[in-house]
Amino acid sequence: MRIIGIDPGYATVGFGVVEHDGRSFSVVNFGAITTSADLPFAERLMTIHTDMTELLTLYKPDALSVEKLFFNTNHTTAIDVAQARGVIMLAAVQCGVEINEYTPLQVKNAVVGYGRAEKRQVQEMVRSILHLKEVPKPDDTADALALAVTHGHYASSAAYGEYSKLAYKSGDYQKYRNAPKGGSRQ
Repeated sequence: MRIIGIDPGYATVGFGVVEHDGRSFSVVNFGAITTSADLPFAERLMTIHTDMTELLTLYKPDALSVEKLFFNTNHTTAIDVAQARGVIMLAAVQCGVEINEYTPLQVKNAVVGYGRAEKRQVQEMVRSILHLKEVPKPDDTADALALAVTHGHYASSAAYGEYSKLAYKSGDYQKYRNAPKGGSRQ
């Protein structure tokens, strides 16, 4: 399964693309979409949408994993990030990519095994799981890879659904990957 993890933002959108075979992960690519603070906000959103559509077209992921937003301090920032998240999700829907949302607690549990893990612990586990020499920079990129790993763990668990278990157990990965979206993948 090819997964793209996205850490939403309006100045920097982290992305991480991984392959997951039900047991291990391999990195395809990672990086960040950036927008200039000099641009009007609507143009920044357009840039994010355009670049996200290009990434989804280029990497053809089976699933997009994005963080559920939680802000308890700066509501203006929260609204702007939510708008950026909206254009990211729009691009995914337009490209026919399944969207999966995870809370920070779910990410920490899936990556570290402890829901109150520190950011540095999550980043180190991402580095280890993905066999990287160093923690990816910027932090948004490491967070995006953590989201991709999270979905890989959830997708290969029994909670995700019978079709994914059957595909992974049978070893028929290509049949699963090439099956039409939205239907049975058996």
